[in-house]
Amino acid sequence: MRAAMWYGPRDIRWEERPDPAIQLPGDAIVRVVAACVCGSDLWTYRGARPPADPHPIGHEFVGVVEEAGAGVRTLSPGDFVISPFSISDGTCAHCRRGITTSCEQTQWYGGTDPDGRTLDGGQGRYVRVPLADGTLVATPGLPDTGQIPALLALSDVLVTGHHAAVSAGAGPGRTVAVVGDGAVGLCAVLAAVRLGADRVIAFSSHADRQEVATRFGAADIIAARGDEGAAALHDLLAGEGADSVLECVGNKESMAQAVASVRPGGRIGYVGVPLGGAELPIKTMFDDNIAVAGGVAPVRPYLPELLAEVLAGKLDASAVFDLHLPMEQVAEAYAAMDERRSIKTLLWP
Repeated sequence: MRAAMWYGPRDIRWEERPDPAIQLPGDAIVRVVAACVCGSDLWTYRGARPPADPHPIGHEFVGVVEEAGAGVRTLSPGDFVISPFSISDGTCAHCRRGITTSCEQTQWYGGTDPDGRTLDGGQGRYVRVPLADGTLVATPGLPDTGQIPALLALSDVLVTGHHAAVSAGAGPGRTVAVVGDGAVGLCAVLAAVRLGADRVIAFSSHADRQEVATRFGAADIIAARGDEGAAALHDLLAGEGADSVLECVGNKESMAQAVASVRPGGRIGYVGVPLGGAELPIKTMFDDNIAVAGGVAPVRPYLPELLAEVLAGKLDASAVFDLHLPMEQVAEAYAAMDERRSIKTLLWP
């Protein structure tokens, strides 16, 4: 098969890889129907979080089960499945509490399993999925092609935005501000609206992203960033901060903006992958009773509820996929997102 491989900063190659095969009873082989590039992949792409060696890349995909191991009980060949970005067994104490990203057997696409086997990345023709019963979620039938982008968003980006909104207590009676206008931030707007927030304010200085934020339900757009953006938010809210702030970037500046934007007694939900420097100002939080929750999104437990709404046509984040490319053009997909020519790029086999 062919798949995307990371070789170094801004060096993604579409090349021949071994065909995956069942290696453990709990494995499933999935033929990828659609995949995409994640904003967190860009940190690796740019060399900010370089692996030690060239490795497969990508962790967002949907597809069809081609083969299932003898120990797989909930899936069959022919099932259309959504894969969360992390691999989990679904049975350990942490999984039972809904924190599947801290599973006692957690594995990551493009990494290695506990026995040192290389795991496929999601940006390829086929993927071996360990712990398939605890990881993959099957749809009730084969979806229409037009539904696939909305289903693909459930593998990470929409659910990560949802996790930010839930962690910050977004809902009725709350004013919500979203820091970050990447795909996760835009999905956080959609999630806050879905949860019933009274008013959602998006920080964005890019016209294409402002348009998506408005389409997703943002009532107001603030183009300024940092302290200037926080000051504009306070002006908009008659001197008060937001009840809930969703931090969807993960750097020092975005976290500082989130803290400056939340009201005393408010909540910050953070899901931006931290690259360092985003440490919290504990004294400020203590003085103003600011609560912070969030982290890496445990996609798998959220999927049943959100999948039902996607299939019913009530929830659709597919607008974040503003560039569609054939998978062999994966290097261009990364370049387009790196250069902000695309919010999020969808890859078709």
